[in-house]
Parts: sequence; C-alpha cells; structure tokens
Amino acid sequence: MPLVRTADLVTFGRGVAAFNVITLEHAEAVIAGAETAGAAVICQISENAVKFHHGRLGPIAAATVALAENSSVPVGLHLDHVTDVALLHQAAGHGFGSVMYDGSHHDYAENVARTAEAAAWAHAHGLWLEAELGEVGGKDGAHAHGARTDPGEATAFVAATGVDALAVAVGSSHAMTDRTATLDHALIRELRAALPVPLVLHGSSGVPDDELRQAVLGGMAKINIGTALNVAFTGAVRESVQAHVDPRKYLAPARDAMSAVVAHLLKVIAG
Repeated sequence: MPLVRTADLVTFGRGVAAFNVITLEHAEAVIAGAETAGAAVICQISENAVKFHHGRLGPIAAATVALAENSSVPVGLHLDHVTDVALLHQAAGHGFGSVMYDGSHHDYAENVARTAEAAAWAHAHGLWLEAELGEVGGKDGAHAHGARTDPGEATAFVAATGVDALAVAVGSSHAMTDRTATLDHALIRELRAALPVPLVLHGSSGVPDDELRQAVLGGMAKINIGTALNVAFTGAVRESVQAHVDPRKYLAPARDAMSAVVAHLLKVIAG
C-alpha cells in the first residue's frame, strides 16, 4: 500500500496512533503491529532520533518509507519535535507527510513567529504542520508536570500561526515508564470545542488504556507513543542478550515485544 498523507489519517472524530521510530526494528515492529491490529498508523522520526543517526535523516526515513510501501495498512510518515529549521526543510524530500515544529521552549510571541514561518514553509511544500503551545510535561526533565494549555491562548495561537494540528498539555508527561497519568478530560473537551484543528496528545506512554479511550472520545485525534516501545525493546533484550552473541537472537524478540505493544495500543486507540 502506498505511503499515505498524515492529513488523511488525522481527522476529527477518531484516533490514530503515532509511534516513534529510532531503529529499523522500531519501524518493522510498528508496521507489523499495525497489520496485526488491522489499523492505520503513523511512523514518526524525531529530531533526537536523527541526531542518534549522526544527523542523517535520509537512511532511516528511506527504510521506513520502504516498509510502509509494502504494508497492508495505511502508514503515514511524520517528522517529530523539530527545532532545527534546516531539518524541517529536509522533510519534503524524504517522503514525510507532516512535521511537528516545536517552538514551545520560546516565549509565546517568539513561538508564534517561528511556528507561523514553519507552517508557511510546510504548506508551500505540501506538508501538514503540527505545533505545540506551552510545555507538555517531562521532556528532558525541563517541563512542569502540571502544565495545562489555556483554551483562549490556544485559539489565538492557531489563528496566528495557521497550523494544522496542536499538541496540548492536558496531564500527560513525556518519558513515563509507568502508566499512571490521569488526563484532564474536561479540558480536552473544552479544547476540542474551541479549536478548528485536531488535538495531539504527547507523552501517551504513561496513560492507561481507559484514559486513552476517553481522550479519543473527548476529541484527541493523534496519540504519540514512544517510551512504551523502548520499555518493551529494552526488557526483551535484557532477557536474552546474555545468552547470545548474534544480535539477531536478541533483536528479534525485542522487535516482537514492540510489535505486541503497538497492536494492543492500536486496538485501544483506533477501536
């Protein structure tokens, strides 16, 4: 099946999961899990993942595109948490349908200005642009756990920047390894009613199944998941690495463990 546009997957009234891809095994696991669940999925490659690959976007993007094009389910490709404009400008040439430009570390006025520029460039090159207002808790330990997005400020931000989706702070936190987060569902409903663009939930690895289901029903459209895959990957490697020299012997169970997490969460999120 051909790679599909993110804009065709992220729509009002339903949820789609976006899983972080760091290695080839991550990409294989995400797509295999989606095929098991029979659901569309988004593979997202972050700026930090690109740094891990020595700053080269092309190889991991090309591998993910090749896997997507051989998938039996729709797969989108998203470039996530981009702060480097030079990296943003590479997206159109590597098969991406969307980019998340992250100006949340700037003050409001600077975030608006930079995000508006990113959105204008993205739209001129056929890309859908996600942005973040305020600070979703937990990323690199820099953001307050209790951060919340103000609906009035969010409405003004979307109008001023022309973004296609907005990541909002509603109680989740990046890099959680346990699933104990409680979301502010009243705020999700308020944001959904106020904003003309789909809402994105970052830090979803720490959100329990029932909370995720309720979030989608309340208006969350794109659900970002990364740490949950890494927990599964690392756990499986720890169980088998001591017994093997051949990396295939411990990477295969790690890939299978991630795939099982993907299949489960897609059934929760996409129904």
